Amino acid sequence: MRGRAVIGCLVLGGIALLLYLLADVMLPFVAGLALAYLLDPIADRLERLGLGRLTASLFILAMFVVVLVVALLLVVPLAASQTAALVATLPGMVARLQGILTDQAGPLLRRVGGADVLNDLQSSVGTLVGQGGTWFLAFLKSLWSGSQALISIASLFVVTPVVAFYLLVDWDRMIAALDSWVPPRHRAVVRRLAHEIDGAVTGFVRGQTLVCLILGTFYAVGLFCVGLNFGVLIGLIAGFLTFIPYVGTLTGFLLSVGVALAQFWPGSDWLHIGLTVAVFAIGQFLEGNIISPKLVGESVGLHPVWLMFALLAFGTLFGFLGLLLAVPVAASIGVVVRFALSRYLQSPLYHADSPVLLPNREI
Repeated sequence: MRGRAVIGCLVLGGIALLLYLLADVMLPFVAGLALAYLLDPIADRLERLGLGRLTASLFILAMFVVVLVVALLLVVPLAASQTAALVATLPGMVARLQGILTDQAGPLLRRVGGADVLNDLQSSVGTLVGQGGTWFLAFLKSLWSGSQALISIASLFVVTPVVAFYLLVDWDRMIAALDSWVPPRHRAVVRRLAHEIDGAVTGFVRGQTLVCLILGTFYAVGLFCVGLNFGVLIGLIAGFLTFIPYVGTLTGFLLSVGVALAQFWPGSDWLHIGLTVAVFAIGQFLEGNIISPKLVGESVGLHPVWLMFALLAFGTLFGFLGLLLAVPVAASIGVVVRFALSRYLQSPLYHADSPVLLPNREI
């Protein structure tokens, strides 16, 4: 048993090392595998309707590519223009927020700790904003560097659909082959674990993707209607980051409130500032009570803290490839740990008899 565990750890370590060394090359292949995995249920449904596997795969992939191209043509130009404008105006907004802080909290701070406290606070705010921007840019650079090492970024959009098509056509045969490699005495347990992992991954990815789309649209439309500068961009960022629990809402809220203060404070326009806060309050209420329970559910089994750690850790180690692998790996580890814990709780090691008391000796 110990020898099997050692061999398993060595195999996992070898796979992790291989992914780390070949992360740039493997990105389109892992992306194609993920795409085929997500689209396989649709192919199965089309097969039940009478289409052949090849025809169904061609149809699904063609529709996916069309939707992706249309979305890129519509969203990317708008997001790029607003991002450039936001970066250009960010120093002015930070200076404006520092001015508001000085005007509103200055008298109180001077009364409490003198002018030095106010100066230190202004310096700390500027430093904090600068460090936050530097960290965010460094994180984006680390993700970009993983795909930049490819022959060209276009290969991601060329190789991935081809890989996804071939995997989608042969998906059922590959699963059957993998199932046949499992020793018969362990096949029932492995199938049960694979079914639980599949349910956790698909339940979270498909459900959370819909949550991101719904919330991103809601935030973008809501902030646009409020009249907030860069409202569409902030809404899209908040919706995209909703994939990481709580991060999307918190990031979007801080960005939107900061922009709202810099934009509406000169006229003491509390209505628009309050409406900006209300957009995120309503969005958080809808996400926590209606959208996420309906689309993601409680049976996924991915704790938010564990998921955030997995996304940040894998993203730092493997770049964009790590983000693709984080959810399935986190879900797989969670299922295996719960299985091992249930086996331990049923084992003689847990239910061992109480220690035998030594017989009393007469003195």
